[in-house]
Amino acid sequence: MRKYLMLTMALGALIAVSVAGIASAGNKPVTVQQGNLKFTFNGGFSPTTLPKNKLAPITLQASGKIQTLDGTHPPALKEAIVETDKNGTINTKGIPVCKSGQLQARDTNAAMKVCGKSLIGTGQTAVEVQFPEQNPVLVNSKLLVLNGGTSGGKTTLFIHAYFSAPVTGAIVTTVKISKVHNGRYGLKSVASIPKIANGAGSVLNFNLTINKKGVLMAKCPDGKLQAHATSVFSDGTKASAGIVRTCKGK
Repeated sequence: MRKYLMLTMALGALIAVSVAGIASAGNKPVTVQQGNLKFTFNGGFSPTTLPKNKLAPITLQASGKIQTLDGTHPPALKEAIVETDKNGTINTKGIPVCKSGQLQARDTNAAMKVCGKSLIGTGQTAVEVQFPEQNPVLVNSKLLVLNGGTSGGKTTLFIHAYFSAPVTGAIVTTVKISKVHNGRYGLKSVASIPKIANGAGSVLNFNLTINKKGVLMAKCPDGKLQAHATSVFSDGTKASAGIVRTCKGK
C-alpha cells in the first residue's frame, strides 16, 4: 500500500486542491520518488497573508505531474475523500447552478455555452490511455470547474473534461462537499471519478486555477492550514496522506 502513496497524492491532487485549495500552499515544486513512482507537485494560493479572525477570498493555483520510472501505466483513481481545515470554506451562493445532465456528452465549448455562468475555475489535464496489447496514447483536455448547487447542507461541484480520439466523450467528476466536526477539520469532500476509456485511462498531469472571487475563503488564526486525503484506486488500493501548509495571520 505504501508504494501507492505518492501516486495517490498526485492523482488525488486535482480533486483535493479543487475543493480545498488551502491544502497546497507551497510555492516551490516538490518532487518525491517512491518505489517506481516520481511525483512533482506545485501549488499555492494568494494572498498568503490572511485575517486571523475572519474569512477572506483566496485564489488557488495547482499543478502536478506523475511518472513511473519504468514507463508502465499507472492505475486509475476511483474516489478521493478529502477533509480540510476548519479555517477554510467554500461558498457558491449567488453563482448559477449547472446540472450534470447539461455536461454529459458535450465538448468543452458546448459545456461553456450551457453552463458558462456556473464556472468557478479552469485548467488543463493530460491522460494516458492504454488498451491491452496496445501502445499508450496521450490525450489532452481543458478542465472546467462548475457550481452544481447546494442542497440539504451539501455543495456539489462538477469537473468537466472532454477527450477526443482514441477516446471520445465527456468525463464529469462529481464532488460532494459537506460540513463536519472532526477536530482540525471542518469540511469533507467526496469526489467520484468516472472511468476514462472504460478504465484504460489514467491522469498524468494537470494544472488548475480556482479564481472565482469569494468561492474559496480562508483565515489564518495560528499560522497553518491543513488537510487529509484518502484515495481509492481501481485495483482496490487505498492510501491516505496529510498536508500542512503555513500562512501568515494579520
